[in-house]
Amino acid sequence: MKKLIATLLMSSLGSVIFAQSQEALDLEKAIQIGLEKNLDIKIAVENITINEINQRIGTGDYFMPTIDATYARNFSREDVEQRFVNDPEPRTIDGAKSRTENFSVVGIYGFQPENIIVMKRLGQLTEISELDAKVAVENTVASISTAYYRLVLELQRYQVLERTLELSQSRLDIAEAQYELGGAGKRDFLTAEVDYNSDLTLLVNQEQIIKAARINLNELMALAPDTQFAVNDTIMIEEPLRLIDLEENAFIDNKQLLITQRQQNVAFLQMKELQMQRLPQINLNGSYVNNTSNSDAGFLLQNQRQGFNYGGNITLNLFSGFTLNRRIQNAKVQQKVQAYALDQYEIQLQSDIHRAYNTYETNRNLLEIEKKNYEVAKESSDIALERFRLGISSYLEFRDAQVNLLIAETRLITSIYNIKEMEIELMRLSGRIFFQNSYEELNLPTED
Repeated sequence: MKKLIATLLMSSLGSVIFAQSQEALDLEKAIQIGLEKNLDIKIAVENITINEINQRIGTGDYFMPTIDATYARNFSREDVEQRFVNDPEPRTIDGAKSRTENFSVVGIYGFQPENIIVMKRLGQLTEISELDAKVAVENTVASISTAYYRLVLELQRYQVLERTLELSQSRLDIAEAQYELGGAGKRDFLTAEVDYNSDLTLLVNQEQIIKAARINLNELMALAPDTQFAVNDTIMIEEPLRLIDLEENAFIDNKQLLITQRQQNVAFLQMKELQMQRLPQINLNGSYVNNTSNSDAGFLLQNQRQGFNYGGNITLNLFSGFTLNRRIQNAKVQQKVQAYALDQYEIQLQSDIHRAYNTYETNRNLLEIEKKNYEVAKESSDIALERFRLGISSYLEFRDAQVNLLIAETRLITSIYNIKEMEIELMRLSGRIFFQNSYEELNLPTED
């Protein structure tokens, strides 16, 4: 009987509704496709790029001078009438021309102490975007794994319903033969036919459930809904997980927890950034000027200036209408909010792990019961079928044994799936479903 259970769990899941020519898909390949194509991951990776650009180029924004070069030429043609102190007669010039040519290079450097904190804050934001991308990867891996094993489960259920239908067909054949030979009434034959049709309906409905499970998996892999593939796999249960290890790993490697911690750091840096705005700001400036002016009217026919100008100043904000005080107070409140958010998430994380682990442990205990129950139901069904063939039991006894076998087999494979589902969730919560540790680099497969 144990051999029968092993056959149930390890059997390939090829079915008449899936062609043999379809490409085989295992869990590893499904995850690889998902990591290549999943759009949530692509968005998260692009957000990393944005924050890296802000951090890298932000160094120039905050610590490098600004230099502007300007070149200008101006022309004018005017009718001019001039009177001078030493000449009472007016001087009139029609169409007097003037032109000005100016070239200047101006450099300004302003050092603001809070810019040092700004760069630290940009670094924290870059780390948060990287962790967000890892969260997207882990959620995608968890979702694909769950959807993949859900499809495996539904295919196994289909096989169970196929075997149930085979038993119903055997019972229908026996009832038909007995009716034709006069050994049983027509009512038994019709009842067997009704039960057969009921089991066939369950099988047809299961086909629809399998199609929906395929669509869900395709969606997570960013494939077309009608993409077909053959799943030849089974659900294998890993070694028992330990609650203490899961909690320890979660507080070290859970990416969402690390994001919450970084957000608390960002709130602290924002407060420090505002506080440092109270310090003096140093501004330095320098320029090179080359200016030439020519005119047909006036005392100066030509004026040319060329040279360097430079200087500096120190600025200290003395009063800004309490605006800075208000922003600092708000930043302090925001820092407390982030501290509360961190405490809240730690509690939530512990609760989620305990809830998932309780379900996991319960299903592992139920698995042994379901295995034994399946053995009993299988033996009972074999005996009931043989007794029905010999005509020493009623169709009701056979049907009860058949239904009990269907329920026992379904509960067994469902129990295995429930264990695997909780394994996936616990590994996701502990931060170990894809990355070995929180510092592992984000290296994803590409479509090239």
